[in-house]
Amino acid sequence: MEIQSNFSLKNYNTFGIEAKARQFVAVHTVAELKTILEENKNEQKFILGGGSNMLLTQDIDALVIHIDLKGKKIIKEDDDFVWVESQAGETWHDFVLWTIDNNFGGLENMSLIPGNVGTTPVQNIGAYGTEIKDTFVSCEAMNIASQEIKTFTNAECKFGYRESVFKNEVKDQYIITAVIYKLTKRNHKINISYGDIMAELAKNNITVPSLKEVSNAVIAIRQSKLPDPKELGNSGSFFKNPILLKTDFEKIHQKFPEMKFYEVSETEVKVPAGWLIEQAGFKGKRFGDAGVHKNQALVLVNYGNATGQEILAVSKEVQKTVFDTFGIQIEAEVNVI
Repeated sequence: MEIQSNFSLKNYNTFGIEAKARQFVAVHTVAELKTILEENKNEQKFILGGGSNMLLTQDIDALVIHIDLKGKKIIKEDDDFVWVESQAGETWHDFVLWTIDNNFGGLENMSLIPGNVGTTPVQNIGAYGTEIKDTFVSCEAMNIASQEIKTFTNAECKFGYRESVFKNEVKDQYIITAVIYKLTKRNHKINISYGDIMAELAKNNITVPSLKEVSNAVIAIRQSKLPDPKELGNSGSFFKNPILLKTDFEKIHQKFPEMKFYEVSETEVKVPAGWLIEQAGFKGKRFGDAGVHKNQALVLVNYGNATGQEILAVSKEVQKTVFDTFGIQIEAEVNVI
């Protein structure tokens, strides 16, 4: 393991922002991670996964530890289910494709989400009616201070909408090293309730889709709406979809009857943030090298040499205008560093 100084993070964040780490090291095993933490107890540390859910607005005055743990395996199975473990540094999409190739069901709706496996429980990532919490069994995580490994069960993760214990009570205390998911081997629960997926399948005359066909439909939809970070810097959805009390939403809905919404409970509704941003006039709008994507208003993009501060300024302008227009506060899903 070589610790490098004044290290460029441009290739380690999907926005492609130029920022420097005071020190940088990549770890490839749990033993290496333990050693680095033990030997740098008094150093300020910054844990870096796939770099897909963050906006760097400044240099990192810390030891950046890049989690590059690889490997995946079946740890248990019966006639109906399989328990698979993936190391934290595996690319999420590659892992999803591996499960589909093995005819393991449960993750297909989350195809092509950027990032690594280790960060999936942190955000409780989700797409098209499914979330990590639906298949998540447990994860192993190393305590940064003591280097002890702790297992967090599904219940202990306290999953919510893009929320978990790792963003709240134990924030910055643990590094996830491996994750276990319980997937189906047969009687797959295919979820094609979202209109986009149904339309994509219908376009290809598919009425009883396989896991692979659902995954392909999701990939096609995402590619039509979302830019490839390798070609245009972005972090996927920059904002969360706001969840409002029905009583509050009804007052807003009277003013804006065309506003789209989805019921999430007897008392709450979810409003698509992309719709709000588009109606506020930001879709496709560019501010120098920072802007809002032309096909999906939820996505902020770096057209080349935007700084993190410039992209942050666009996000704040979007939030202010949406609030001034609709009285709805939209929150960033991306971590601003």
